[in-house]
Amino acid sequence: MKSQTLKKGLLFGSFILILLAASFFSIGAATPADRTVAEERIFDNCTSLFVGRLASADGSTMTSHSCDSGTDRTWITIVPRAAHKPGDMEKVYADPKRTKGPDDADRIETGEIPYPAETYAYMNAAYPIMNEYQLAIGETTIGGRFELKSDGIIDAPELYRLLLERAKTAREAIKIADELTKKFGYSDYGESFTFADPKEAWLFEIYGPGKGKKGAVWAAQRVPDDEVSVSANASRLRQLDLKNKNDFLASDNVLSLAIEMGFWDPKSGKPFEFCYAYAPTSRTSLACRRREWRALSLLAPSLRLNGESENYPFSVKPEKKVTVQDLLAIFRDAYDNTSYDMTSGYFAVNRKGETAKSPVIGPFLNGDLKDLLRVKRERTICSPAATYLQITQSRGGLPDSIGGVVWLGYDNPATTPHTPFYCGISKMPEAYMVDGRWGYRDDSAWWTFRKVSKLANFRWQDMSKDIEKVWKAIEDKAFADQKKIEDEALVLFKQDPAKARQFLTDHSLKTAEQALTDYRKLYRDLWTKYNYQF
Repeated sequence: MKSQTLKKGLLFGSFILILLAASFFSIGAATPADRTVAEERIFDNCTSLFVGRLASADGSTMTSHSCDSGTDRTWITIVPRAAHKPGDMEKVYADPKRTKGPDDADRIETGEIPYPAETYAYMNAAYPIMNEYQLAIGETTIGGRFELKSDGIIDAPELYRLLLERAKTAREAIKIADELTKKFGYSDYGESFTFADPKEAWLFEIYGPGKGKKGAVWAAQRVPDDEVSVSANASRLRQLDLKNKNDFLASDNVLSLAIEMGFWDPKSGKPFEFCYAYAPTSRTSLACRRREWRALSLLAPSLRLNGESENYPFSVKPEKKVTVQDLLAIFRDAYDNTSYDMTSGYFAVNRKGETAKSPVIGPFLNGDLKDLLRVKRERTICSPAATYLQITQSRGGLPDSIGGVVWLGYDNPATTPHTPFYCGISKMPEAYMVDGRWGYRDDSAWWTFRKVSKLANFRWQDMSKDIEKVWKAIEDKAFADQKKIEDEALVLFKQDPAKARQFLTDHSLKTAEQALTDYRKLYRDLWTKYNYQF
């Protein structure tokens, strides 16, 4: 009997490892079928938190974006400032799969628009991140009614890019978005932009106006200065106080289009609610609203929010001032120590025929293993599908090149260090400018961190602790050095702004490259330590 149990246990364990190995070696390079699935799942692919300046520990506004996608490109570059002559035209492109590399020779050109007199420098990623004036954008796709998909030449990533090269503040970005989409049309699904500049943070949600029409319908709400908000692939905007221009903005057609398309009847006596008019199913998705609940609950636990509710406060006042480290902790959360916890409670047969917690079980099992073990499925804030996670700081009282910083990490936030890139830098590390999405490359930063992340799934309970020691040491040093580095940069800035920018470029590159070195060693060390336990 014991022999049979042992055989069953060993066979079961072998089967688990085979499934894990299949996941490890196949997940990096998606097939066309994978891309189709990713494109259809437009309601649970990203999370963004955004912070008012009085809610943060250092007076910075913040926004963020966990780009949780199996198709987005992995390269990141710095696009420089440029001057343009009257009559110069800028080409606009579509890339429905967001997959192109630095040499996008086969991008689809959708049209062209006039250049402004100058365009600003910005950090360019699958969804551009921050410009030289500390204007930053986060993102989540919110889908919306299918009949809102419309004609136009500007999709969501292109609108991001156009706004960062043309706007200095969040309010100006919203104004320019309105002007551009009115004239040239918005062509994408519903999208949430989470803006932050040194003074304000805003949530901006936009949809097309319907087939055969050009333009857009949108609304925006300012986050109170002492509060924090979240977007998790569901529309968050409800009733709009359009008389209060300080806190609410909207397109001219925000009410009329809803009436015209039968989404809202003013005669019903019910108030107009933006989310229920334009994206009603997003409010019923547990994959979306559970992340809203968790983020807001971690920030303000005394509110005792219910994880089963349909709606939550637009924003909450955090019970302590928020730091970048606090936001990172939220992005690493898998509903730990809640009734939805994805980090524990799964058991397998051991060699003695007893039940025990398996060392391979963790929150990021692939679909096959979840089905085999009958594990409940929860879309957690922390995502193993993340292409990258950005958390931005925009700070008044400092020169823009020093005040704006992007804390950036590739792949799963739970296994990756996040290092600083200042908005005044002139280039990214070479390995960050390599696209590894459709094929493995040793010189790709994304793959360096991704290999460690995927290897951890073979023995999560033990490996994740070893990995945390490494990423935590990298992050702790970066945060500890931040003030000293910025003080030195400020001294240089007063002498010559160009010297300060070069200093910050050198620091950003050195910190990132050291993290890459540490993770190449970590990957080898994990194979060595756990070689006989696979």
